[in-house]
Amino acid sequence: MDQEWVEHEAAEIAARAERELEALVGVSSPSGDVPAADEAVAVASALLPAEAEVERVACSSPGYARDMVARLSGSGQGRVLLVGHLDTVIGHADHRPMEREEDRLIGSGAVDMKGGVVLSLGVLRALARDPGRFAEVALLLVVDEEWRTAPFAHGERFADFDASLCFEAGERGPGGEEGVIVKRKAAGTLRVRAHGVASHSGSAPDRGRNALLALAEVARRVAVEHDPDGPDRLTAVPTVIRSGHAFNAVPAAGELHCDLRADRLGAFYPVLEAVPADLDGVRLEAELVRRWPGMDTRERSAALLERAGELLGRPVVGTQRGGASDASHMAGHVALSIDGLGPRGGGAHAPSEFILADSLRTRAEVALAVTAAALGG
Repeated sequence: MDQEWVEHEAAEIAARAERELEALVGVSSPSGDVPAADEAVAVASALLPAEAEVERVACSSPGYARDMVARLSGSGQGRVLLVGHLDTVIGHADHRPMEREEDRLIGSGAVDMKGGVVLSLGVLRALARDPGRFAEVALLLVVDEEWRTAPFAHGERFADFDASLCFEAGERGPGGEEGVIVKRKAAGTLRVRAHGVASHSGSAPDRGRNALLALAEVARRVAVEHDPDGPDRLTAVPTVIRSGHAFNAVPAAGELHCDLRADRLGAFYPVLEAVPADLDGVRLEAELVRRWPGMDTRERSAALLERAGELLGRPVVGTQRGGASDASHMAGHVALSIDGLGPRGGGAHAPSEFILADSLRTRAEVALAVTAAALGG
């Protein structure tokens, strides 16, 4: 019966998924834009089951729009949290509404992660039609995942739930199996501020202290620490540099950001220490403005994934990914946390971001099977 339920409800989700994805992708919602976030939340709210109780709760990031929590109460056993985010890294000027090119659904935020949000909403509607399967199911949609430096605010709110399921993009296992993510790297953002001395770049270039050159050297030193094949699998990538205000002036100030990923947070501190306090008279201030924990639920999730495979009729395997996710935050509060329940695709954070259209149905089946298994199905 559970396998029939998975197949039936996945067909229902897939029948609506492309239109729902178009509606969500159609809203340009870069992190930090309050009206855009409110509009995206409004679209997601319209796709909720009528039985859901909805509230807006304070976002982790000050000054952002409020996050959304939708709850269903049932007559069965088990409490499961579904997690997603509505913000994107793509700004309004570069926003791309959804379009279909052969088997690809292309658009800003499609795979990261509005496609996953569509599936989470579909799972919630499926459960609303069968309230005997659960005691409580909640859906948390945040609006600041892509650029959050503040502590995550929602862990304690759901600490007594049995499982947390995050709908970031799905993938294949090493043998082509349906894969979900049970291990993620820790993530950090290194920010370096440079304080130099301005001067005329033509008549008095040597009287200045060039902040841009200092930051360029820091970027090089950070890149030297990059060691993806090392014991901590550390990646250290300079990503943003800003300095200077005129073509004929020595830059007196600037800022550099670097993205850090590793198996443990402690691996970031040698990178921080590689930044000197001074370079050629330019004072440097370095700090980690973001510290996201890693996640490793391989052992805890093994039995659940085996049961999900039985409900699905094909294997579901645990995989790992280097990217950060709110699943890592939730794993510190809900021991049984699984990620990667969204559709498959690629090109995240780029104009060519896409979802494979056929994966909407197959990954809906995976999400339903994992959710049913988490609820004791």
